[in-house]
Amino acid sequence: MLFVKVNGARLRVDVQGRGRAIYAHHGAPGLGTHATPKRAFAPLADAYRIVTWDARGSGESDAIPPYSHDQWVADLDGLRSHFGDEQIVVKGGSYGGYVALEYVLAHPERVSHLILRDTSASRHFEALARRNALERANEFPDITEELLDTLFEGRVGSDEAFRAAYATIAPLYDAHADPEKVRARLAAATFRAETHDQAFSRNLPGYDLTGRLHEIRVPTLIVVGRHDWITPVAAAEEIAAGIAHAELVIFEESGHSPQLEENEKFVATVRDFLVRHEAPGTI
Repeated sequence: MLFVKVNGARLRVDVQGRGRAIYAHHGAPGLGTHATPKRAFAPLADAYRIVTWDARGSGESDAIPPYSHDQWVADLDGLRSHFGDEQIVVKGGSYGGYVALEYVLAHPERVSHLILRDTSASRHFEALARRNALERANEFPDITEELLDTLFEGRVGSDEAFRAAYATIAPLYDAHADPEKVRARLAAATFRAETHDQAFSRNLPGYDLTGRLHEIRVPTLIVVGRHDWITPVAAAEEIAAGIAHAELVIFEESGHSPQLEENEKFVATVRDFLVRHEAPGTI
């Protein structure tokens, strides 16, 4: 188990493989951890060095605020500096995609390639996400407008309430809901409501990078699940329209997590993208 001290906080870090570095940021602040991108990118460790970590305020990393985009960007750059990487492939999924976008805009000289998974450059599609959730209320009657308000506005309040709220919406995330998978996900999760609430109540009200997407000049791959309820295909299309020559791949059998739901295709897509854009790895 590896911990790295960055900007005053101990971060739980995992490194797989060797060669050109891919830094993969997890989503769901206060809930997500390094374990998901570690699992998703594991097959690429034959040719790349995969760096994953629990962001400040999530998983096993220190819960030391602020839980801001600026701080998470600084922490990512601190990890890059710690490992001595001049340039890195940056990947961000879901909320981690917000951090990845912020990072490449803040440190364009440090990024060779950008990979975005089921994320957004704005809050333009939040109303659509809410409609997508409420349309499933006949299957999951505990999904209500009040619950969605609590989550999207960052008013969860306690770790226990966060767990209960996530348990209610968890079946929405996969294209094919699996109760056993949901139970396992909940059992393995660490819930930190303070991190979630600060992220959604303080960071997101002014979040809109659409006017700066044209500044991103690195090769960019955007992947999204066709059935993603919370960051729908339209959000990925908005990013692709803003970044010159960005590549958009839609995973037809996935919800919010094509990196797991269609892992073989995801790995092949990422590998092909990196090789075509002159990041061939060690093999």
